[in-house]
Amino acid sequence: MNKAVWMAIGLVLVVEGLGPLLAPRGWREMVSQLSQQNDNALRRIGGCLVVAGSIIAYMMYNSM
Repeated sequence: MNKAVWMAIGLVLVVEGLGPLLAPRGWREMVSQLSQQNDNALRRIGGCLVVAGSIIAYMMYNSM
């Protein structure tokens, strides 16, 4: 795979790991609240994250 893809995967893992590392109780509460959401709310959250991530990736790709 391309080095940039591995760098992106590594950065995602770092960012995802910061929550449980720095604030385990708050992270656990957030996960608990998310698990109680209905499917449509979770789809909207996921869609927003995909769009935001795509925009950031597009901006970074164009700045290279």
